[in-house]
Order: sequence, then C-alpha cells, then structure tokens
Amino acid sequence: MNPRLVFWPLPYTIAAHFFNNMKKTYNKIVLAYSGGLDTSVILHWLKETYKAEVVVFTADIGQEHDPVLVEERANSIGACKVIIEDLQEEFVSNYVFPMFRANTVYEGEYLLGTSIARPLISKRLVEIAEQEGADAIAHGATGKGNDQIRFEIGSYSLNPEIEVIAPWRIWDYVSRADLVNYCKEHQIDIDASPDDPLYSTDENLLHTSYEGGVLEDPSVEAPESVWQRTANIMDTPDTKTEVKIEFRNGDPVALDGQQLKSSKILSLLNDMAGKNGIGRLDLVENRFTGMKSRGCYETPGGALLLKAHRAIESITLDGHAAHLRDELMPKYAQLIYDGFWWSPEREALQAFIDKTQEKVTGSVTLSLLKGNINIKSRTSDFSLYDPKVVTFEDDENTYDQADASGFIKINSLRLRLNAKRNK
Repeated sequence: MNPRLVFWPLPYTIAAHFFNNMKKTYNKIVLAYSGGLDTSVILHWLKETYKAEVVVFTADIGQEHDPVLVEERANSIGACKVIIEDLQEEFVSNYVFPMFRANTVYEGEYLLGTSIARPLISKRLVEIAEQEGADAIAHGATGKGNDQIRFEIGSYSLNPEIEVIAPWRIWDYVSRADLVNYCKEHQIDIDASPDDPLYSTDENLLHTSYEGGVLEDPSVEAPESVWQRTANIMDTPDTKTEVKIEFRNGDPVALDGQQLKSSKILSLLNDMAGKNGIGRLDLVENRFTGMKSRGCYETPGGALLLKAHRAIESITLDGHAAHLRDELMPKYAQLIYDGFWWSPEREALQAFIDKTQEKVTGSVTLSLLKGNINIKSRTSDFSLYDPKVVTFEDDENTYDQADASGFIKINSLRLRLNAKRNK
C-alpha cells in the first residue's frame, strides 16, 4: 500500500476543519469569560471575526475576582450581555463532595481541583446558549492543555449539536505578548504586561494551580512567591489547631458542632489548613494530550477532607467494599481528569461509590501543626470497630482463636498444592 494514499488526507482534513470554522457565521456566541487578558482579547476577536453578538458568562466558583470590574470590562469591549453567577454551593455540593466520596487522587497526588470545575462550567455554558438562542459557545483554553478537552467533551455530552469555538486553535497569536499588543492596537483597557505574570493561574474554592513560565523547568524549585493560599512552614503557628469534622453519608456537614453549607465548610477548612502550611503539591503529571506538564497546586481544605474522610471510613466502611472502591478509584480519577464527568461509565462508578457511603457517618477530629495532619479521634454510631473482638486482652469469648486454624488451612490450600507440584 502506498503510504501517501494513507496519510495525505489527514493534514487536509485538519486544514479543512480550520478554514470551515473560520468561514462559519454565527449570530450569537456565549463565551466563558474570566475578565483576564486571554478572554478579553477573545471577546473582541469573536466580535470582529464573526460579526456576532457575544454573551459573556463568568462562573463564580470561589476564585478571587471583582464582579463589578468583570462586568465593566466586558461591557466596554462590547459584550451584548454579561452573566455572572455564584455557583460556589453547587460546585462544592454536586461536584467536589461527590468526588471526595471516592478519596479521589490523580496519579497518586493530584486532588483534581481544576478538572472537577470544568463539568459545571460546561453545563452552564450549554444551558445559557440554549436560553439566549446562541449558535455557539467559546472558551479560552489553549490547544496544548486538558481544559479544551474537558470543556468540549462536557459540552458535547450535554448537547451533541453544540458548536464550539476555540480561538487558540484558530488564530495566529502564539504568546502573551501577542495578546498584550492586540489590546494596545484595539484600545482594550486591561492591566497587563508582556512580562507579567511569570506563570498562569487557575483558581476556585477547592484549589489554585500555577503553570508555565518560571515553573516550566522541573529541576528548579518553585519560587516561594508562587504560593498564595498556604503559609511557608517557617511562618506557621507553633501551637496546634484542632477541628472536628462531622460526616453524613460520606459528605462533611458540620465543623466543631456547627451545621454549615458545603461551600462554607470548604472555605473554613481552606483557611485553617492554609495557615498551617498544609496543601502544597509540586507535580509533573501526564496530560490527556500526551505530554508531561509541571503544575504547582494548593488544595488546603481538600487535604484535610481527604484525611478526615479516610479516617471516618476506616471505622464505618466494610473492608472489602473499601478495597474494591480503592481499586476503581484510579479509573474514576482518570475519567474526571480527562473530561468524562458526564459519561455513563463515570455515572455508573458514582452509583457504586455513593452506595459505599450509606453508613459513612460520624465525626473525625484533626490536629494541624507545621504542615502535618494528625487524627486525634474518630467516632460513629455505625462503627464496625469492636474493641471486644480486636483486644489482645480477655475478650470474654467474643472471638475463638482456634477458628483461625481452619481459616489459615483453607486459604493456604492452593499454595500448598502448588508447592507440592513444584517440588
């Protein structure tokens, strides 16, 4: 077979997709808008390129931002409508806490702070597009990262006919300096310099991530100035901080006896952990796009939740159910990382995970000091821990140790037969 006949259509197909996207006409576009440099340029570029009305949507999921400034900037650039929604409670209750029921970590360390925010944003983009009668949605994710995949797979899962515009895969701009120059050329008022910042950030109530710039060399330590939510260990208190977390069906519902909204619980845990230098991670991870990427992450409250949730499970969750859930967890984490939150397989895994949490109810007291998290106590009315059974002292005939002989013989039978055969 002539290899040219096999491979030449591929670049043609990519080129055709590129030009078709540029040629399409849209009447109205909904843009995921942060108010920063990238999406401000994209707002103007969409209007100029497609001669379309642009509705901007900002999801408040706990990031530090000024909604008044965001709205003023969007209006000054020419947005036909500005929608800013406080989604913090929905984000934590319907996405973060369900994920934490599985003690979910990606590649052994990453608590998926960016990944878990994308399904909610995608959902609202699709819903707003339908409400506003928009032809397409747009986002500011680059063509190298995971977010483009998460936004678009999520959107297509909810509306298979939705049109998605990804400017970073279409336009000719390749750097931050290009976007700063674009702002100057088109008189877009934004406080930005080609040389600042030295890295990019993404923030929500669960975490903050830092990537790029000075962080691209994994052999060089991240500057201390990068970390914004967690104190340097040298600056943390010399006395312990204690907090009691109450769980119901696997989710935290109260702190120190006070019932609180989910978002408030996470916010308070962030403050406690951050002041004690808890929650930093410097990781080289494997992106879905195939490349390795270094990210620095701060997930202070999440670190406490993971520790506390495992602690309450240790006394309430059946051992074999816990082991099976832990075996499935890496697949569940991969699905979230790759953008498949709305997939049937993630939903099936979630149903199993939620089933395991039916008796995960009780309280855990944590002690925090100098970056360390220690378990002080764990209690539950549904505890499977029986001191009479486990004690090394007189158990009053609760457990007959002679039963262990038969248990060992039965479980070792196949190994003994293998040993005889192999002599």
